[in-house]
Amino acid sequence: MKTNLQTPIDYLKGVGPNRADLLRSELGIHTYQDLINLFPNRYIDKTQYYKINELQRNSADVQIIGEITSLKDAGTGRAKRLVATFKDDTGIMELVWFRGHKWIRDSIKFGKKYVIFGKTNWFNGVFNMPHPEMELLEEHEKNLRSAMQPIYPSTEKLANKGISNRVLNKIMQQLFLETKGRFEETLSENLLSDLKLISKSKALFNIHFPENQELLSRAQFRLKFEELFYIQLQLIIKNLIHKSKIKGYNFEHVGDYFNSFYQEHLPFELTNAQKRVLKEIRADLGSNAQMNRLLQGDVGSGKTIVALMSMLMALDNGFQACLMAPTAILSVQHYHGLLRLCKGLNIRIELLTGSTKASDRRKIHEALENGDLDILIGTHALLEDKVKFKNLGLAIIDEQHRFGVAQRSKLWHKNTSPPHILIMTATPIPRTLAMSVYGDLDVSVIDELPPGRKNIKTVHRYDSNRLKVFKFIRDEIAKGRQIYIVYPLIQESEKMDYKDLMDGYESIVREFPMPKYQVSIVHGQMKPADKDYEMERFVKGETQIMVATTVIEVGVNVPNASVMIIESAERFGLSQLHQLRGRVGRGAEQSYCILMTSHKLSEDSKTRLQTMVSTNDGFEIAEVDLRLRGPGDLMGTQQSGVLNLKIADVIKDKDILQHARHYAKIILKSDPSLSLPEHKVLRYTYGQLTKYKNIWNYIS
Repeated sequence: MKTNLQTPIDYLKGVGPNRADLLRSELGIHTYQDLINLFPNRYIDKTQYYKINELQRNSADVQIIGEITSLKDAGTGRAKRLVATFKDDTGIMELVWFRGHKWIRDSIKFGKKYVIFGKTNWFNGVFNMPHPEMELLEEHEKNLRSAMQPIYPSTEKLANKGISNRVLNKIMQQLFLETKGRFEETLSENLLSDLKLISKSKALFNIHFPENQELLSRAQFRLKFEELFYIQLQLIIKNLIHKSKIKGYNFEHVGDYFNSFYQEHLPFELTNAQKRVLKEIRADLGSNAQMNRLLQGDVGSGKTIVALMSMLMALDNGFQACLMAPTAILSVQHYHGLLRLCKGLNIRIELLTGSTKASDRRKIHEALENGDLDILIGTHALLEDKVKFKNLGLAIIDEQHRFGVAQRSKLWHKNTSPPHILIMTATPIPRTLAMSVYGDLDVSVIDELPPGRKNIKTVHRYDSNRLKVFKFIRDEIAKGRQIYIVYPLIQESEKMDYKDLMDGYESIVREFPMPKYQVSIVHGQMKPADKDYEMERFVKGETQIMVATTVIEVGVNVPNASVMIIESAERFGLSQLHQLRGRVGRGAEQSYCILMTSHKLSEDSKTRLQTMVSTNDGFEIAEVDLRLRGPGDLMGTQQSGVLNLKIADVIKDKDILQHARHYAKIILKSDPSLSLPEHKVLRYTYGQLTKYKNIWNYIS
């Protein structure tokens, strides 16, 4: 009889209701299946038994065979402990317990051989081992054990309630006895033979009780591949369903708007990367399916031109377009930029933000509904129910990670059929993460800068070099350049940060006095109107220095600003440093980014600063960021469900991830609904994992 893996964990021999409650609340283990998927964090090699006279003073984990000859209480109050004398044929040592005295005293058998395991300490001329794992030698020899001892994830509460690693190991052994170690295969014969994978049963046995190092490695590879393979299947199938179920408007032709802009109004030659991306977008827009594309490009790589030319395709086919940005500053900038580019094209473009006057709003609403308005640019204000389009064909979202999923889906309902969606981001997403998180979107990358752009020179300077930095600022201002000086803003201590900013501002004003120099200041506690006024002065060139918090991270485009100074740079994350640096280098002049720090730096801070100094490549920076911070932090909560991984790691296992995506693509290309006999096991497992029963109707 086969054991049902959905059996509640309470029914496993040796668990019982109390332990079951703890396993549920602490480790999320509800069923036999959950327990099987509790994979060890690491392994300890238990092939070797030490003699007491071989012990070294290095506090390593060791295993010793001997017997307990005496027990005594030592210390008082909180320092009270139970001490046992433990001996083998080469010497004696002590075993020490700080809690659980009664239970230990009652369970110890004198004159019997024990195997003890734990870390040793050297104290008062004797080795001791606090809270050893203990097992009678006769039991030890009978157990289903492996040389590589698994160490399972645990919590303080489990340890305090006596559910030690040894107990988890015993429970796992019981599960393998009940199931006879037989588990259903979840991968197809073709995959197993192509990749020379071991069977599911063999992999699960060797992940929990490895027979040797080689089988452990093969078990890990097999289980990681399987986990990543089904995630990739899920993402690619989601994309296939999207394309077959959600019909998009077919933009059949490229017409006058696009062609006359391309031939007569394009301010510079497109890069090869821009041309490639436009081709990809053009193919989507003419395919009858709704476009759902992510456009990645570093700051200054020319995403706006690509966005405009995509909107012109919508206009050529009789549709309207909109562009939504996360801040009013960025919306205004897009608006002015597009007005400039579309001069002479007879296109009506309007801007809608929270501060648009009611009378202007009414005109915009009216022109949108009767089709007189071609392109609408704005903030979240575009999502209001009052904003109705005559026929919205393309919606572009800038820096989409700043909008929630619910907000984005509102755009879908602005027309009878959902418009095509193009998502733009200047936050480079590492390829591994894009594959695992945005695997259901089509991804385009602009990976070259427009000609004539110079790379920004980045240097790291300590606070002790401040006078030299001030001299450099004076020299740059004398050449007619403008300077940003940015201070960190970390939520927990706004008061302290505000003080940092004001102190910094005062020292800058002292160093660069009026009337020769003019300094702007911008921070989050100012009224929006004051903020805009100060920004405006800097944009017009009335002030040479802008002292600000990170509010300027997204959006301001001042081609004449050529120096970015980041104070306390060690307090910023890599992607933020990269975004801030992208505020300069907008003009033809050589630009500089100076990272100021104190001498006290953590290893991670040093890595971040070295990375910034050594490369301008956003994707390289994002890969380092991913290594330092892990995928959870980078993605925020929106996608973490997809990456709820049990054994694989998208950073360390990126080669396996690429394999998994490659095979998932090949299989779905030849058999989108997994209906061929050889894919029966994949279809069944996919259904079990995702609980989707009727998805195949959409893609068969």
